Amino acid sequence: MGMLRRPEPLSSGRVIINPSYEELRSLSRHEEKTTVYGSPGYISRVRNRSAKFTYIVEDGVPLGVDQQGMPAEKALSIANRVYEYLKGVELIRMDRQMGLNPNFKLNCRLYITSPYARIPLKWQQMLFDPGEYSGEPDLISIYVPEWPEKVIFCHPEERITFILGTDYFGEAKKSFLRMAMYGFKRVGGLGFHAGSKVLRTKDGSGALKDTGFILFGLSGTGKTTLTMHDHGLISPETVFIRQDDVVMMSPDGYCYGTENGFYIKTEGLDESQAVLYQAAISPTAIFENVMIDEGGEVRFDNADLTSNGRGVILRKEVKNTDSSIDLKKADKIIFITRRNDIVPPVARLSPEQGAAFFMLGESIETSAGDPTKAGQSKREVGTNPFIVGPEAEEGNRLLEILRNNPDMECYLLNTGSVGAGVQSPGTKITIGLSTDILREIARGTIKWKADPDWGYLVPEEIQGIDLGRYRPESYYDGDEYRRLVNSLRQERVQWLGKYKDLKKEIVETI
Repeated sequence: MGMLRRPEPLSSGRVIINPSYEELRSLSRHEEKTTVYGSPGYISRVRNRSAKFTYIVEDGVPLGVDQQGMPAEKALSIANRVYEYLKGVELIRMDRQMGLNPNFKLNCRLYITSPYARIPLKWQQMLFDPGEYSGEPDLISIYVPEWPEKVIFCHPEERITFILGTDYFGEAKKSFLRMAMYGFKRVGGLGFHAGSKVLRTKDGSGALKDTGFILFGLSGTGKTTLTMHDHGLISPETVFIRQDDVVMMSPDGYCYGTENGFYIKTEGLDESQAVLYQAAISPTAIFENVMIDEGGEVRFDNADLTSNGRGVILRKEVKNTDSSIDLKKADKIIFITRRNDIVPPVARLSPEQGAAFFMLGESIETSAGDPTKAGQSKREVGTNPFIVGPEAEEGNRLLEILRNNPDMECYLLNTGSVGAGVQSPGTKITIGLSTDILREIARGTIKWKADPDWGYLVPEEIQGIDLGRYRPESYYDGDEYRRLVNSLRQERVQWLGKYKDLKKEIVETI
């Protein structure tokens, strides 16, 4: 037993062990607003993750550049006060399983004070029924939303997280995924904040082949939209959607799935996003901070509560899912960015460039994120704010995996615009264009040429697409284009320079 873990019982009061969906919904009835579809909606006090209040306990784990540490003594002091408080309250204990593969399967246990039953109601939908198991759980989170101080701290070696003073469901979901990604890194793999899917397409000879994709992207770049898309494929060509949020990649490129549900952003959701919309109007969906009017109509177009409205949807309600959550191989690794000037709609990357763009994790800030910084560069290593330990380790290991698996290819996909500037809004890169590009990557039909400024490959020809409108250099005079290239290169080199142990060939490729 570690310094923060405590043997049961945590409470001398009642502990409700593994209540059913119906019991949890009944316990949450006082907070529910029921939709016309029969699904529940809830409003939380805190409506996004509290990154500024999140810490890694400094006890055997070197911190990354972008992580905050908490002394072990302080963590123990807070934990002891929490345990003392929990002796006198009613708790819910919920056990779930992450992953389905015998080679990656974790037993997860959430403790939470019972007035907040809406949180385990959602979390129960996200993971799998563990059946009967004995012994200590692999991962534990202790969640006290009513705690007077907002603080979240994770002890990765002891595999326990405390979530205090916030009632946002995303903290529970990510607490287990954060610990799991760290644990998987410890055994030689990498945990990725990425969606996964298979495109089954015809090759040049007309034979069907399956191509595995993983897709990285910061919020607002279209990661979920592209992960869920059918790419206009007609039978026998098709897609299989695997995961939307986190996968664990082994050194041979196999990607283990983690979750049974998807935690989707609902802002602006409508019938044009057919796959997500149909899943969202299922009775099994659960809404969080989404406007529901007095008649029970769900107002996806209303952001008065927050622009971060969410829905928990069951994977089985999503069209084009099947019984598998794993990906046999990440054949194509897609780094989605959203830039508006000189980044082309797609570029093919070398292994070194792939590791560099993983480390850059770049996009631009949207009005949904921070309206005061809209349009400014935004970066997050691996598009993953849940990394534990030195970030450079992850970029270096990805490069090693790519070099050991030369059949795996990396691509940069821009979902913003090309050619925007003072004189012109440029040309928007539509969802249709991006999904067509991914389809043709799977088919292997794109002809490539070297970009003289960046060294990556850009498309010379894509079947059915007029590329003339999407060549960034055609929108600017020579001096302005050179200035934009130099400015972006300087930004990128400066960012990569923060990670001192990053292999020099990753930095130099930029």
